[in-house]
Amino acid sequence: MNLAIAFFLLFVVATFGLAIIASRRAGKASEFYAAGHNIGGVQNGLAIAGDFVSAASFLGVTGVMYGAGFEGLLLPIGVLTGWPLMLMIFADRMRNLGRYTFIDVLAYRLQGNGIRISAALTALCINTMYAVVQLVGAGQLLSLLLGVGYVPSLIVVTVLMAVYVIMGGMLVTTWIQMIKATLLLLGGAAMAAMILSRFGFSLDQLVASAVAIHPKGEAILKPGLSYFSDPLSSVSLSIALVFGALGMPHVVMRFFTAPTAKEARSAVFWATVFAGLFYVMLIFIGYGAIAMVMADPAIGAGGMPAGGTNMVVMHLTRLVGGEAFFGFMAAVSFATILAVVAGLAISGAATLSHDLARIVAPKLVATEKDEIRVSRFGAVLVSAVALALAILFEKENIAFLGSLALGTAAAANVPVLFLALYWQGLTPRGATWGILTGLFLSIVLIAMGPVVMIGSLGLKESLISIVNPTLFAMIGTIVVAWVLSVTDRSAAADAARAGFAAQELASERV
Repeated sequence: MNLAIAFFLLFVVATFGLAIIASRRAGKASEFYAAGHNIGGVQNGLAIAGDFVSAASFLGVTGVMYGAGFEGLLLPIGVLTGWPLMLMIFADRMRNLGRYTFIDVLAYRLQGNGIRISAALTALCINTMYAVVQLVGAGQLLSLLLGVGYVPSLIVVTVLMAVYVIMGGMLVTTWIQMIKATLLLLGGAAMAAMILSRFGFSLDQLVASAVAIHPKGEAILKPGLSYFSDPLSSVSLSIALVFGALGMPHVVMRFFTAPTAKEARSAVFWATVFAGLFYVMLIFIGYGAIAMVMADPAIGAGGMPAGGTNMVVMHLTRLVGGEAFFGFMAAVSFATILAVVAGLAISGAATLSHDLARIVAPKLVATEKDEIRVSRFGAVLVSAVALALAILFEKENIAFLGSLALGTAAAANVPVLFLALYWQGLTPRGATWGILTGLFLSIVLIAMGPVVMIGSLGLKESLISIVNPTLFAMIGTIVVAWVLSVTDRSAAADAARAGFAAQELASERV
């Protein structure tokens, strides 16, 4: 354990050094929010992949596989499927029409404060939900690593993340994302190889061993044991996974770090390659966790491993590679979490200062320095709210919590963003109330479902049975946006329709 702590401290010191270097270049808004619009395709691809090859993937997906087998793999595969859509539908137009946030794109197309306020509120909620996912994983990981309580571990992570964001902004976050994505890919490959070596480098033998020891037997080779147990839940969750990434504010924000639309396209391509490679490794890691952790009498036999399903993969690292490998992968996993949360905090901070403060309190952001100062305060505020919610959701699987954040983004942001880019008939009124409808339905239906009422509040039953309401919330967004747009005869609506041609010309710039 001392070696594991040493790896952790080494990472903290190294990243703090990066933050000091980056702080010298984060004096301008373009540097703080978008790293100077100067991140190349391969580097940005690594950083984007790092957003998803994160706690929800490495820790959470392995945990789902530990309990439900193959079904766990459907979570990252669904997300990966959405990235080619992002490449074809959004990459060029987003980079050409926006400056720092996806709200810039909506504001370019649809004038008025209403759209900025509604989109900003939605972005803040989604960022906070996804930050909770990462913080839950970080709290459990540090608790296992350092032997301290869950809440103190959360506080340590939150403070470190706030320091990095305040000092270095998007630049240091991108650097950390690139480094940790590379290390996690290398560590995952090594881990998969070590697992296969225990089973004669035979996937068949590995899977057969997992089937033999798992209580569900051969059922772990197909979906249906957990989140994909019925057709309606399967469709709703699939929509969340496939379309969620297109509406995540902190991911979309990375388009604006690219110098050109061509580099933005390249970033999505490389992100798909890097993340796809890692998800292949999860096949071996997930079934290896069943075959080895569940079979170990000191860890998994007869009950849940220490830290719950989210920490299964960390127990597996110790079994296959000893204390040194456990320490290395724990530090890399922590880096993964920290970088993602930092990116979320920057996105939330940009929303507060660049989008909301300009409307609510313009005197606070009269200059670029004022805007950065408000952004740093916003990063602390977003972190504090996420910390409080992470305490509530301690027992939930982080991969599934991630799907709820993706679902909210898919329901509220994606329909309106797509309509703004491709439909001339969208009006400010339709977009504003469409986004708010998707956000409201997502949050209310999640709160009424089993994840909150049974999983977090400990009640015996929930008001509704569906666990992921993306399908219903997305339908609500589309219907409200369309109906209020086609019935809108205001001057603002006429201006929005007339401005669509100008947007088309702007979106064709390279």
